[in-house]
Amino acid sequence: MDQQVLKLAEETLARHKALADELSDPNIYSDQRRYAEVAKEHSKMRRGAEWSQGLLDAAEEAREARELIPTERVPKTESQGRIHTSTATVAVLPEAEEVEVEVAQNDLEVDVYRSSGPGGQSVNTTDSAVRITHKPTGLVVTCQDEKSQLQNKEQAMRILRSRLLEREMRERQEQEGALRLAQVGSGDRSAKVRTYNFPQSRITDHRIGLTSHNLEGTLNGDLEEFTRALAAKERSDRLAAEAAGTPG
Repeated sequence: MDQQVLKLAEETLARHKALADELSDPNIYSDQRRYAEVAKEHSKMRRGAEWSQGLLDAAEEAREARELIPTERVPKTESQGRIHTSTATVAVLPEAEEVEVEVAQNDLEVDVYRSSGPGGQSVNTTDSAVRITHKPTGLVVTCQDEKSQLQNKEQAMRILRSRLLEREMRERQEQEGALRLAQVGSGDRSAKVRTYNFPQSRITDHRIGLTSHNLEGTLNGDLEEFTRALAAKERSDRLAAEAAGTPG
């Protein structure tokens, strides 16, 4: 997952917590104006904080779930009992949600001017044409097809939202493609994460050197043995990185 997105989610959660801490401080009640400002910002960030927490939780689960699986088995067509090894890649991606496009008025620069072109009472006589610039992206939409300035502005806003939606969908597809590539990689056996040995009912997680003989239970969803060990290793690595003065 995009590290910038995760960083933004962490910053959002940190800010939301800081606001909650400030609201719980009795001293803030002496300044009603400050209390109102903090309460308003805290309320506005609630949805974003919930989304950020869900994103971080999903990223944590995905980090432990993605894998390259070498599978050892004896095919039914193998007459001499030789073990065959093949690999499969698993990528865990977030479920796609409906994209909502919100356009803040502060992000818009609206210009009006006289329409140009053939005929009509409103052409060349009134400032009915509209040009809207979306400052964050630089997208510019102009409209002079309708008779009134209001109608042209509404039409321009519809076009702008459509283009912003298209842009958002394109960026999301690019991010999902990058995430899929980052998880799956080349698919080479050297990048293996777990090995499933069916003849011996054995599963080995190569990241932590853990081997279990409960292959059937693992395939049925009993992953607690591995998730506990992975979480412990992550905590250990993080503490070691902090002790060494490097980011974990």
